[in-house]
Amino acid sequence: MSVTIHQLFDTLLASLVEHHASDLHLAEGRVPSWRLHGALAPLGNRQWDAAMMATLLDELLKEQQRQDFRAKGTVDLGYSAPGGERFRINVFRSLGRPALVARHLPSRFASFNELRLPESIRSLAALPDGLVLVTGITGSGKSTTLATLINEINASAPVHILTIEDPVEFVHQARQAIISHRELHTDVADFASAVKASLREDPDVILVGELRDNETMRAALTAAETGHLVFSTLHTADAAGAVERFVGACSGEEQTVVRHRLSLVLKAVVAQQLLPLHGRPGRVAAVEIMQVTPAVSNLIASGRTAQIYSAIESGRELGMQTFDQSFAGLARDGLIDTDNGRRLARDPINFDRLLRAPRSVA
Repeated sequence: MSVTIHQLFDTLLASLVEHHASDLHLAEGRVPSWRLHGALAPLGNRQWDAAMMATLLDELLKEQQRQDFRAKGTVDLGYSAPGGERFRINVFRSLGRPALVARHLPSRFASFNELRLPESIRSLAALPDGLVLVTGITGSGKSTTLATLINEINASAPVHILTIEDPVEFVHQARQAIISHRELHTDVADFASAVKASLREDPDVILVGELRDNETMRAALTAAETGHLVFSTLHTADAAGAVERFVGACSGEEQTVVRHRLSLVLKAVVAQQLLPLHGRPGRVAAVEIMQVTPAVSNLIASGRTAQIYSAIESGRELGMQTFDQSFAGLARDGLIDTDNGRRLARDPINFDRLLRAPRSVA
């Protein structure tokens, strides 16, 4: 029996899972590629032609997704492979031709210890309310960290957790909590209206997949102000940048009010980078953690975000750490290459000083 295009796609995904690769790249006129331990490499030697891509997309996309792809040139969707593994797929155009990237979403939730996340991040799952932001570039592990936090709440608290995602990435089975997953274009029209509607759905915890626009940010602020615990993501490089990104999304006359509101509800910002492990396959997260203490809250409200870095640097006993402190700790433990850590450090001289200091775990 001949293998269909969809079966060939599923075979590629199965190989991805088997070898612990993170992403599959498909495009017309190219051999498939995968990202294995952070590096791209070809997967097989068969080029995908226009007919193969068209057949696959015809089977993967629903009618609304086809319309979105034609109108916007990009569309996101979730996909469950025959073996039960979950993938997030982005379909896009490159020089007018379709291409896609499929990211594997692990079916098992990793523990905080397995992810080597500082203990202060685990404590965020016990917050009664407020806003927690996880930031970093695409592929920095934001979704995995959030999934671990939601899994922690699910295992320990009888609450209603409501997620709003595009697409739904990690599917949680109810344990102590009730879980409601809502997906854009399937269950809801957009993030902002879904967050507003969620306040009438008796949630305790709300996960907003991404704060993409001003309206969604406002809705998330309101949800946090009204006694809910809200988790979300932003694409910023560091913790202080998340504050500026949030405030900067608002018009000039709104920014003073938003700074004040944010200073009252923001509880923490976790910024992440994934770095290659030293001497073996795999990657490890370097993490910057900002806990919003009264001092940090005052810096946010008064617009003195340039001073936040110093507050994080001196806040180790309060569960904070800078990227430089994280790099130095990982290098000292032999998890990353010391030269790579020094190259990435904001202050290489301070990085060398931190290497010689006893490690304090946040």
